[in-house]
Amino acid sequence: MTKVAFLGLGVMGYPMAGHLVSKGHDVRVYNRTIAKAEAWVAQHGGNFGATPREAAEGADFIMACVGNDDDLRTVCLGDDGAFAGMKSGSIFVDHTTVSAQVTRELSAVAAAQGKGFVDAPVSGGQAGAVNGVLSVMCGGTEADYARAEPIIAAYARVCRRLGDSGAGQLAKMMNQICIAGLVQGLAEALAFGQKAGLDGAAVVEVISQGAAGSWQMANRHKTMLAGDFDFGFAVDWMRKDLKICLETADEIGASLPVTALVDQFYKDVQQMGGGRNDTSSLIRRLVK
Repeated sequence: MTKVAFLGLGVMGYPMAGHLVSKGHDVRVYNRTIAKAEAWVAQHGGNFGATPREAAEGADFIMACVGNDDDLRTVCLGDDGAFAGMKSGSIFVDHTTVSAQVTRELSAVAAAQGKGFVDAPVSGGQAGAVNGVLSVMCGGTEADYARAEPIIAAYARVCRRLGDSGAGQLAKMMNQICIAGLVQGLAEALAFGQKAGLDGAAVVEVISQGAAGSWQMANRHKTMLAGDFDFGFAVDWMRKDLKICLETADEIGASLPVTALVDQFYKDVQQMGGGRNDTSSLIRRLVK
């Protein structure tokens, strides 16, 4: 039994922390809204800390899944932050999608204190978290990753170290860049089919077996056609991620013309009141 703290019990963190319990780990959780932490403990057992520091005290691994760069700094730093409660030799594993810059910043702080840090953003959405089949992209030292990987395995279908600190976040940016283009392409195809008078579901049954097939097509075409957009990862969060992608592209001299365009399409969806819709709601712009 390994002592683990989990910070952040949103739609992803709540089930991820539950999988750690199911694998036999001793888990203490933290959430800004204490009622959510109390509900998690009532369902899964364990206990909760009133602050990130309290949750992290005595833990061998501290996992986090919060909102953005500022949220991550808040749970890590300061008198009530997790770093203040972590013991020497423990490892902080960050599942938040944040910038590579904040990842490297916090990794350096942890290293100076004799603590490990692995950036480990995830892909697979709420369903992947609930079913324990997330894809996890990691950055950090080989030694820290080797220790953390068996803990991450509680909710991962695949987990890989892709380089030093920040590499996991850069890989997650690649993931979001791919998704943006794929969802826009699928939205355009389905809207085109509707205008042309075709049965979109029937067409997808055929073309999904060929070169056009994708996870998005297989899992989202029916709900997109039905106008159902309540499947976890929200447009507001996607725009946060794409902002990180675009800013990083500027820093490294990469060109992301399609990503930049789709980001503006998501802005349109927000202005239509769809900020909490899932990312497949891009089709709303095309079937008004």
